[in-house]
Amino acid sequence: MHDATTTRLRPLADSSTSSIVAGFIAMLTGYTSSLVLMFQAGQAAGLSSGQISSWIWALSIGMALCCIVLSLRYRAPVMIAWSTPGAALLITSLPGVPYGEAIGAYILASGLIVLIGLTGTFDHLMRRIPASIAAALLAGVLFRIGLEICNAAEQQPWLVLAMLLAYLSGKRLWPRYAVLAALVVGSLMAGLLGLLDFSNFELELAAPQWTTPSFSLSAAISIGIPLFIVAMASQNLPGMAVLRANGYDVPASPLLTSTGLVSILSAPFGSHGIHMAAISAAICAGPEAHEDPRKRYTAAVWCGVFYGIAGLFGATLAALFAALPAALILSIAALALFASIIGGLTQAMSEPSEREAALVTFLVTASGMTLIGVGSAFWGIVAGLLTLAVLNAGKPHS
Repeated sequence: MHDATTTRLRPLADSSTSSIVAGFIAMLTGYTSSLVLMFQAGQAAGLSSGQISSWIWALSIGMALCCIVLSLRYRAPVMIAWSTPGAALLITSLPGVPYGEAIGAYILASGLIVLIGLTGTFDHLMRRIPASIAAALLAGVLFRIGLEICNAAEQQPWLVLAMLLAYLSGKRLWPRYAVLAALVVGSLMAGLLGLLDFSNFELELAAPQWTTPSFSLSAAISIGIPLFIVAMASQNLPGMAVLRANGYDVPASPLLTSTGLVSILSAPFGSHGIHMAAISAAICAGPEAHEDPRKRYTAAVWCGVFYGIAGLFGATLAALFAALPAALILSIAALALFASIIGGLTQAMSEPSEREAALVTFLVTASGMTLIGVGSAFWGIVAGLLTLAVLNAGKPHS
């Protein structure tokens, strides 16, 4: 485990170009992967553009504060993101529910997470998961993102090829700047190929809008409880696994309590909840972010700064990201995660007696399957632990 407690906290001095780039790519990946889901859910529920803008503002400011404060507090790349599966869930469950009651359901879901954090039960669970299975979970979550570079190559082969060559050249000549090289070359190629469209882009500050929460049993059942379940299974569990797989032994309880409390405070402005991140955490916790593991916390701090800037212009975010070609975003995210996928697979297979369990965890997680509304990350852990139990039942511990 990486021990940063013996060194002085100097975020600016500890920062490097690669950690700033990692923070920016993590922010970019977080927003582009699911920002559109909020617009879909909001429009389906009949929310005004001001309410949707406030929703994005509340999420962004909450994520910014938690990323910066928690990363500085624990000297680890603690990455926080909104609930992407939660946003997808709201596309079908938000329409027909009065907005005030939906806000009340958000508060209920976040309150349950605070309760889990205060009791410490999640910490006990995380410590019972073997390191190989946590690493396999990490590799499985990231594998699908890595595959997206192949889909991107189908859409824009010249753009992706140029980015891949820039990345490989960077790895050979300037390893710390390989991802930055791919981002710069990708942006230049997108411009040359006429793939950038800034016609709908204009700067406009977000204005927070308060909605008084109200509580109803129907909203609690249709929105609150499902939001709580998907947040724990699809975000907090893999998010903590990413930190552990990268060697950061950060206690889960204060992270859950902090994000839950911030979610409660920001809910009346539209936030449906912020939680531990997995994919963007892997970008900031991996070797690409900083060669010194004790200084990778700066990547998460920078991501928080970028979250804050983006949140202030919540109304214009969609137009900005729409200007960038999807192939560029998918490719840069995949390239930024190469080192983390390699690390996850290597650690997953390092313990001979746990290889089958790790493989099952990886396959189930990478499949993207959903059962009874719960995503593959949770089922990957369950399948891996069951495999381990069956194979090792009754065997003496070595």
